[in-house]
Amino acid sequence: MSTSHLTIDLTALADNWKALDARNTSETGAVVKANGYGLGVGRAAKALAEAGARQFFVAVAEEGAAVRKAVGDGPVISVFAGHMAGDAPLLRDHKLVPMINSVEQMLRHARELGGHPFGIQLDTGMNRLGLEPHEWAALRDVALRQGPTLIMSHLACADEPHHEMSAQQLRVFKELTDDIQVPRSLAATGGLLLGPDYHFDLCRPGVGLYGGEPFDEAKAVVTLDLPVIQVRSVEEGETVGYGNTWTAPRKSRIATVAAGYADGLHRALGAGIDLFHGTQTCPVVGRVSMDLITVDITDLEKAPESLQILNRMQTVDDLAEAAGTIGYEILTSLGNRYRRSYIA
Repeated sequence: MSTSHLTIDLTALADNWKALDARNTSETGAVVKANGYGLGVGRAAKALAEAGARQFFVAVAEEGAAVRKAVGDGPVISVFAGHMAGDAPLLRDHKLVPMINSVEQMLRHARELGGHPFGIQLDTGMNRLGLEPHEWAALRDVALRQGPTLIMSHLACADEPHHEMSAQQLRVFKELTDDIQVPRSLAATGGLLLGPDYHFDLCRPGVGLYGGEPFDEAKAVVTLDLPVIQVRSVEEGETVGYGNTWTAPRKSRIATVAAGYADGLHRALGAGIDLFHGTQTCPVVGRVSMDLITVDITDLEKAPESLQILNRMQTVDDLAEAAGTIGYEILTSLGNRYRRSYIA
């Protein structure tokens, strides 16, 4: 087939959740935003619910509706963006819990969905989402009388275990919430791995579930096979691809495979990554283009029908390092042209 094939191992996804849950001293939820980090939110959420997750987190209300369809009525689904204008019908109809981020959102929620469950997000130093400490001081008594179901914040540098920012945010979070009898959450994947001081009542891992750092023991969840369209011989001294960036050091065989930056394989990848035929490596040569990647297969005995770019030997974080980005971006950029299959 001419379409690249993305295989998603739902068993590995569930195993990663269970492994993180085993290291957590509190409840373990699951972040499934961005279409389950690009892997298909319906399948991912269902597998995580079957593994034991009972709290799910999404970025916006529309994502929450898709998760509710996948997991049914039981689990809690929280929305990081809070209660945005126009969200009330989605929040109500799909029993979603907005994480209130501002005084404006609190007023909107009370006006449009009084009595509907909500949580509160506090900014402890990341300066992204959440009530700032002075806002929380002004709103706190009113908000607590409404009965929030969760108070949370988010760590800015949890993927760097020794970064002083995490301890600073932990101190601020405790100062803001220690005397409150409401469940609390501070840690995503990195924070969970920092240890019990960061666990509180709920951890909400995201990228670690899908095989990404900083959870180094994670199982690989995705495998990506790229079909070979054409193989050609290149003489020593000839160049390959846009800009003549690779020159053959010997007579070579070059395979052109069907994928490129339109499929989430960044143009910046180029030299520095391999494709795999079994365990044998074949270096990428020349520039990644929109739909095509060129690969040196000179050392293979015969031309393969396909080559792998993602597997247990080369992870999303390996690709990210080569592209100068992070594993999150690689995962969430995996393109819609891939033929997808799931292993349960």
